[in-house]
Amino acid sequence: MTQPIRLADYTPPSHLIERVSLTFRLAPKATRVLSEIRFYPNPAVPAQTTLRLDGEKLRLISVSINGAPVAAQPDETGLTLTVPEAPFTFSAEVEISPDGNTALEGLYMSGGMYCTQCEAEGFRKITYYPDRPDVMAPFHVRIESDLPVLLSNGNPVAAGPGWAEWDDPWPKPAYLFAMVAGDLVAHPDRFVTRSGAEVDLNIWVRPGDEGRCAYAMDSLVRSMKWDEETYGREYDLSVFNIVAVDDFNMGAMENKGLNIFNSKYVLALPETATDEDFARIETIIAHEYFHNWTGNRITCRDWFQLCLKEGLTVFRDQQFSGDMRSHAVKRIEDVVKLRTQQFPEDGGPLAHPVRPDSYIEINNFYTRTVYEKGAEIIGMLKLLVGDADYAKALDLYFARHDGQACTIEDWLRVFEDTTGRDLSQFARWYTDAGTPRVAVSEHWDDGRYTLTFTQKLTDPLTGQPQPPKVIPIAMGLLDEAGAEVVATHIVELTDERQSVSYDGLASRPVPSLLRGFSAPVILERTPLAGEHAFILAHDTDLFTRWEAGRTLASDVMAAMVMDGAEVSAEWLEALAALAVDADLDHAFRAIALRLPSEEDMAQVIFERGVTPDPDVIRQARRAMATALAGRLADDLPAMAAPLDEAWSPDPAQAGARALRMQALALLSRIDGGAAARTAFAGATNMTEEVGALVALLAVGQGQKALDSFAERWGDDRLVMDKWFTLGVLYAEDPVAAVEAMTRHPQFDWRNPNRFRAVFGALPANHAGFHRADGAGYALLADWLIRLDDANPQTAARMSAAFSNRLRYDAGRQKHMLAALDRILSKAGLSPDLAEMAGRMATERR
Repeated sequence: MTQPIRLADYTPPSHLIERVSLTFRLAPKATRVLSEIRFYPNPAVPAQTTLRLDGEKLRLISVSINGAPVAAQPDETGLTLTVPEAPFTFSAEVEISPDGNTALEGLYMSGGMYCTQCEAEGFRKITYYPDRPDVMAPFHVRIESDLPVLLSNGNPVAAGPGWAEWDDPWPKPAYLFAMVAGDLVAHPDRFVTRSGAEVDLNIWVRPGDEGRCAYAMDSLVRSMKWDEETYGREYDLSVFNIVAVDDFNMGAMENKGLNIFNSKYVLALPETATDEDFARIETIIAHEYFHNWTGNRITCRDWFQLCLKEGLTVFRDQQFSGDMRSHAVKRIEDVVKLRTQQFPEDGGPLAHPVRPDSYIEINNFYTRTVYEKGAEIIGMLKLLVGDADYAKALDLYFARHDGQACTIEDWLRVFEDTTGRDLSQFARWYTDAGTPRVAVSEHWDDGRYTLTFTQKLTDPLTGQPQPPKVIPIAMGLLDEAGAEVVATHIVELTDERQSVSYDGLASRPVPSLLRGFSAPVILERTPLAGEHAFILAHDTDLFTRWEAGRTLASDVMAAMVMDGAEVSAEWLEALAALAVDADLDHAFRAIALRLPSEEDMAQVIFERGVTPDPDVIRQARRAMATALAGRLADDLPAMAAPLDEAWSPDPAQAGARALRMQALALLSRIDGGAAARTAFAGATNMTEEVGALVALLAVGQGQKALDSFAERWGDDRLVMDKWFTLGVLYAEDPVAAVEAMTRHPQFDWRNPNRFRAVFGALPANHAGFHRADGAGYALLADWLIRLDDANPQTAARMSAAFSNRLRYDAGRQKHMLAALDRILSKAGLSPDLAEMAGRMATERR
């Protein structure tokens, strides 16, 4: 069994690197990589004459030190050498097979294009090297190939027929190395930094796709400008390249000066991409660009510090998207993702701290906890110190640590040095797993109102209590008429039990708690009758208004599932009033009309001590949607009417389309899909085409439209991903739908996008995946076993669908456990999938 890597065992590298020179002689099955690396002893550690280099799946041709050949015998994971005590030059030649690299780590091929992916530990599949993030060096790269476009990190320095050379002057770890070679065309632009430096911008795509890059380029330019204005960060090379790749395990990669993107997060036209696609492109373009400073110029000392770059950069892209669109709606979207994806991770078998203290396979820790919860910690820190001190601390961070590989302690220290605060208690957010719960009680006595907060902190892995954290609770108070009598302020919880009082109030107030979701916690409080509807109608904080509506809807649906209750008239009236309030932002109204998902409700019901029945939850959710449609029947036709203006990616117009699609989905529940069929036939953009199709599929009237969609878009690979997803997501029998999809001539299980389109939709079809006979579990296990041989990273990530096993009844648990045991019994199972399946199978078994 693979032994865990532990943070406590970290030791500095024995040698550092002055400079790296690489030559690639590209051939699909036999690429030669020549490396020349100038090493010198690390002055921070005792001198050593042994050097360990990482290397996997390399055919070693030759090795020399200072020009003298060395007899070296590599093992499966690397090469151990005897080296001089003084600086020396290591040279090696290896051969690799990009064409056979289905794992998509290291150097591989995608549609005739050579491409790299080195994070986290892919560079060791390219050549022998100390493949760890705290070894940083400038790279010079020569690429030899007859392909027309040859790209690498940094600036272009020379080129000729069949070759090109690139030089990156900024020291970087090997995980940020990138190289691309292919028949590509560029969508170009130019950016002038605030200090006057000109930067050539290019988005490289395969021929025919260059007309779909304009929004990605616009997002890049806006990101560069925003980072200068908001964080004072200028770009630092003469060129910035993005390459769109069809075969990619992740969304994108921030390699220095050469970002590599999954095509779906670059290519967009209104006819082929939805408004959600445009928003994701904007966010991901920004995220990868922002990594230039928070990840590249300042990187991680070791992989335990992954949240140092990812949490901060996610927070930065969230700020950017809020500035570009609506801060309230963006916050709601981020919290929905946090609660539906990260909170369950925090409370299940895959729980781990934001900074874990051990791991077996680092690829398995690119998780919602590291990214989303890591971003929440940055947001809390900014809230606690204030905007001005946050800006000062970031300036100090960039000045003090530029060019370094750092730790969470380095990050927190700049805030301590800037503000004088002691952040040792706050640091527990990085080291403790689990989602804190905060119980709230209240007392009213003759003008004095007191709230008492009690932290309830338990380690989800050990069941042991945790010490109290620093928890910022943003709150205000409303009077009986809905007026704000105490404005938003921060109550900073530091003790296990803590009270705050307000005097001189004319009447008992209504508390508005956790405004803006100021901390990633679960509040436990019993509201007074009618309180949620009151806050939904009156609160000044849009997040808290949405939260009240969401909680009210969850309570109604839970009562229907658990007690057979009817749809609540109070909920219907409150949501109907919001839906038609023209003074509210369209995007907010649209998101407020969304019902909690079936998956959300399964967790809500489980937390109330009842075993969820997926079929009953589905029936209740449909009944609520139909009841809401009936209540809004007079308003829905106008709300679902086509927009008068020509399509624009403008956020206001996107919000109007979102509201229209929500109205159309509700209208379909009372008109048999008539309006949606008309909308589908007349759609002029993908948002409306998919929205109308979803409205029809949700009421069982969409098969003809689904077939028409495939006929129209059969030649567009990205649009067809949507077809594969929708065909499974809305199927009454998703197991049969998946089996049919996998026989479709365009189903390529080796392509991560296509595999995720089908097998990501299967568990998302909650009632269908959790069939009582276990067929959904067995089908997913079959394909994960198959995929593991080709792409273990993707297989491991998708296995998380089994992580909520203990939520369900004994029969479903038995079927899920059987699927996990079958995965674990596979001969030659990858460490990636073995770790994930093992943790889920052994949870309280």
